[in-house]
Amino acid sequence: MKMLQQFHLASQYLAMAGKSFLEHLEDDSHTNMGFSTTEKSLLTWPLDDSGTQLGLNYTTFALDWKSGNPQSFSLEGKTHQEVLDWLHSMAQGTNFSKPYEYQLHYGLPYAMDELKTYYWHSKDEVEELVRLRTLAQNVLSTFLQEEALESEIRVWPHHFDTGAFAHLHDGSGKSIGLGLAIPDNMVDDFYFYISGYRGNTSLRTWAFPPLSHGKWHNNGFKGAILPASNVTEEIGLQFFREALLAYKK
Repeated sequence: MKMLQQFHLASQYLAMAGKSFLEHLEDDSHTNMGFSTTEKSLLTWPLDDSGTQLGLNYTTFALDWKSGNPQSFSLEGKTHQEVLDWLHSMAQGTNFSKPYEYQLHYGLPYAMDELKTYYWHSKDEVEELVRLRTLAQNVLSTFLQEEALESEIRVWPHHFDTGAFAHLHDGSGKSIGLGLAIPDNMVDDFYFYISGYRGNTSLRTWAFPPLSHGKWHNNGFKGAILPASNVTEEIGLQFFREALLAYKK
């Protein structure tokens, strides 16, 4: 199993911590995660009034219980059950009023039973995954700030994309969803994406002018896509700027 797939599976421990300990929100955002570019880690929302968080550290390939008594748990060679046992003990030791429960309410493209134990692949592969998450965080945060758009930047456990959603402040009633997706049946690469909406309706793109980088799609997914492997921050920003200009016209 690829390293990306292992991180996707391991991120579910964070999502289920949100599900176990936080107020349930209709959009499921209590299960999403932030990415810390300094810690190179995925992090839950604070899980209690003391700011306890669960993290997934890319560099150490470990879960970090970040509390008054911080603990780390290496995933290398561990089974799913061993991870759950550790999480149960951490939750009990932090005196949560509810137990940690692992019950996914969505499907994933691969199953936990496909992985007997977690195992490290290569430093280069992990560094590339960190580079792409960092690239996404930096491009999205700069773009949103430049355009005076308001959105959290979060990693969603189902699709494992770094995503944002913002309403345009131009009186058009339009909004945009944008982010960085992992490889899927649409693109065999990490890719930046942006799509426009009016209410719940996707905006068609067939008449939009070509982009300097990336391409418009109008069948199935309606929006623009840019494969991310060789993309710099400036190219990523240009992609989003040009796409937003098309949606504003």
